[in-house]
Amino acid sequence: MARLRRLLLLAFGVCCLLVLQALPPALSQAGPPEAVLPEIRGVWLTANDMPFLRDRERMRQAVDALAELQLNTLYPVVWNDGIAYYPSAVSEGRGLQSFTYRGLQGQDILAELLEQAHGRGLLVVPWFEFGLMTPPGGELARRHPEWLTVRQDGGRTSFSAAGEVAWLNPFRPEVQQLISDLVLEVMGAYDVDGIQFDDHMSLPREFGYDPFTIAAYRRETGRPVPADPADPAWVKWRADKLTAFMDRLSRAVRSRRPGAIVSVSPNYYDHAYKLQLQDWRAWVRRGVADELLIQLYRPDVESFLPHLERAEVLESQRKIPVAIGIMAGQRNRPVATELMEAQAEAARDRQLGVAFFYLESLWIPGTDMGESRAAALRRLFPTPAPRTRLRQPEAGLKSP
Repeated sequence: MARLRRLLLLAFGVCCLLVLQALPPALSQAGPPEAVLPEIRGVWLTANDMPFLRDRERMRQAVDALAELQLNTLYPVVWNDGIAYYPSAVSEGRGLQSFTYRGLQGQDILAELLEQAHGRGLLVVPWFEFGLMTPPGGELARRHPEWLTVRQDGGRTSFSAAGEVAWLNPFRPEVQQLISDLVLEVMGAYDVDGIQFDDHMSLPREFGYDPFTIAAYRRETGRPVPADPADPAWVKWRADKLTAFMDRLSRAVRSRRPGAIVSVSPNYYDHAYKLQLQDWRAWVRRGVADELLIQLYRPDVESFLPHLERAEVLESQRKIPVAIGIMAGQRNRPVATELMEAQAEAARDRQLGVAFFYLESLWIPGTDMGESRAAALRRLFPTPAPRTRLRQPEAGLKSP
C-alpha cells in the first residue's frame, strides 16, 4: 500500500512538471503580482502661467477646472531665471534678488496654490526649473563668476529654449550648497508633496573645462582632461559626479520632509546621458527618483512611439511611477488637440502616465481651444485617478 502511494505521488509530480514545461515562460516563471503604481496626470505651471497664478480668483478657477478634468498633479515653477517665485530668505539673503515675489493681492503664490490644490485633492510638486542654468547677466553670475564652468574654448554660455544661459559648476561644493539651500527652503517652509528637477539639472557635455574641474579630474584619475568632450570616460566621470550630488540632495529632501516625492523630468535617456551628463537610469536604480517624467516633445506620433518601449523606460516602469511629458504648445503656438490626444492615448495604452507642458497652452477657458482641450481631457480621463498624500501637514508649514 505504501509503495502504491509513493508511485501515485511520483506520477503526480511528473504530470505537474510536464504541465509547467508546457506553459509559456511568462506564466511558468511568474512571481507575485507587481503593485499597481499611481498614474501621473500632471501639468506644468510655468512663468508664462503667472497671470493665472498671481490672481486669487483666476488661480481658483484654473485649479477647479484641472481637478474637474481629472488631473492629479501640479508642477509649479519656483526657481526660474535666477528668481525665486516664493518669499525666499536664501535668495534675498545672498543678494540674488532684491524683491519678494508675491501675487497681485500681496499673497504668497505657492502657499495659495497649495491651499487651492490640496482642497481639490491635487498634489503639488514644485518645479526647480532652471537647475544648474543661470542667466549670464544675472546676479548669481556677476557675484560668483568662478562658480561658472566653461567650454574648452573658454566660452561661458550656450543656447537653450530659455535663450543664452551660463552653467553653474555642479562639482563645486559652493554650487551644491546653494542649490541644496534653495530646495530645502521650499521643503521646510511649505506643505509641498515633493520637488521636481528637470533636464536643466544637468550639464552640457561641452562644459567642464574650468580650472577647478580639470584639477579634480587629474587628481582623481591621474590623467589629463580629454580634449574630446564626448570621450566616454570623461562623460562618465562627470555624470557620476552629478549622480552622487543628486543622491545626497534626494536624501536631504526626504530627511527634511519624510514621504516627499523626488521627481525628475529629463529628456529621453540617450540624449540625457550622452549630451547632458544626466544618467537618470542610475538615478532610478539608486533610488534617487521617486517618479520619472520623460520629456518627449515630438511633432508627430510616429517619432513619439519608439521611445515609449525603450528598455530603460520599461525598467523604470517596474519600480516607480513613470509618465511622458507631452507638448501642448508654446506661446501662441498650440499643438493640435488631435496630436496631443493621440500621444497621450499611446502613453496610457502602455500604462504610462502623462504630463502636459504647460497650463496656458493646454487649456484657456472661454476660447474655442479651451473647449477642444477640455473635451479631449474628458475623453482621456473619464474616471478619477487620485494620488494619496503620504503624510499629514506639519505644524508651522504654509499649507491649507
